[in-house]
Amino acid sequence: MKAEATQAGIESNIKARRLLLACSATHLVTDGLVSAIYPLLPLIALDLQLSYTAVGTIRTALVASTSLLQIPVGFLADWIPESILLGGGMLWLSVGFGAMALAAGFWSLLVIVGIGGIGGNAQHPLATAIVSKEYESGGRGTAVSTLNFAGDLGKVLLPALAGVVAVVYGWRGALLALGAIGVVASIGYALAVGRGERVAPRQARGGEKAQGWGIQKPTAFALISAIGIIDNSTRVAVLTFIPFLMSEKGLDAAASSFLLTLIFACGAAGKLGCGLLADRLGNVGVILITESITVLSILAVIPVDPLLLIPVLIAFGFVLNGTSSALYSAVAEMVHVDRRARGYGLFYTLSLGFGTLAPVLYGVVADGFGVDGAFVAMAGVTLTTLPMAALLRRY
Repeated sequence: MKAEATQAGIESNIKARRLLLACSATHLVTDGLVSAIYPLLPLIALDLQLSYTAVGTIRTALVASTSLLQIPVGFLADWIPESILLGGGMLWLSVGFGAMALAAGFWSLLVIVGIGGIGGNAQHPLATAIVSKEYESGGRGTAVSTLNFAGDLGKVLLPALAGVVAVVYGWRGALLALGAIGVVASIGYALAVGRGERVAPRQARGGEKAQGWGIQKPTAFALISAIGIIDNSTRVAVLTFIPFLMSEKGLDAAASSFLLTLIFACGAAGKLGCGLLADRLGNVGVILITESITVLSILAVIPVDPLLLIPVLIAFGFVLNGTSSALYSAVAEMVHVDRRARGYGLFYTLSLGFGTLAPVLYGVVADGFGVDGAFVAMAGVTLTTLPMAALLRRY
């Protein structure tokens, strides 16, 4: 009996790691595809003679189509196994990117972006749900942070690849190459997962059945969602306006680009590192630490001399993105295992949806009180996450 239990445990660990690797690969490809459109936009605009408004419309359409249907996808997971939806979503998005290369003008490109982007809605809620369930008994923070880190890696690799291919074959060739990469990745994912996840969702401990959304701790879920909204809004706003702050300090475009790359790199490390810390310090402990450092860093970048920006931005980047790993892990503790996809779909829609408004709101503050005033406002709003995180300890 002991030998059988040991063998079962080994097989379970192998399956969990295989699924984590497979889901991380889908995150790398999906986030990489969505990000790879940005360096191609100037080439698309030049070829199709698009205005800045048209370019912005295409970008908004891609962001909206890949994120606003996450809640319906979560509900769909009650009927179709999550792993099948996840693979199908990546394939849909990949074919959509390949189809964009065939667009003859603005309107046809806009329609293809809107339809093709729908496949991107499957990634965040379903991959996180699958991984969180496989690591239900331990190591969830590390696993979720690994999944999270893979997405940031894709945001670095695929846009760089798209830029290189576009130099030789143009934006249409780059989109075809990106689509082909996604299709191959979808086939590889299907082979890796096989029938391993084509089973009914497992019930939680004790055998209780999920009801409705499956949110077992509504107050805690509301708190974690509010923290997620503020955290994502701060991240988007900081990345939008920090180049202007750097410009005011006398830094040229090359220096600003280098410092932004530093923030992104440290952010990727933060997503991985904060997940590891969450398994040791707890999700709430990590949230309190990272949000506190975020507030201090936001205030520090305002007066700091340009020569001292690098050490400040290293810490800033680490916590600015790192909090998300603890947040995603915490959501799993508040949602019934059978309804995890719904819970993540709701959480991601709220945090990402409100995050799209942040640049506009903080832009109004910057127009009235300057960029420094906007950063002070960001720090003040982020500070409100600390009492909310403290309240989470009750749950």
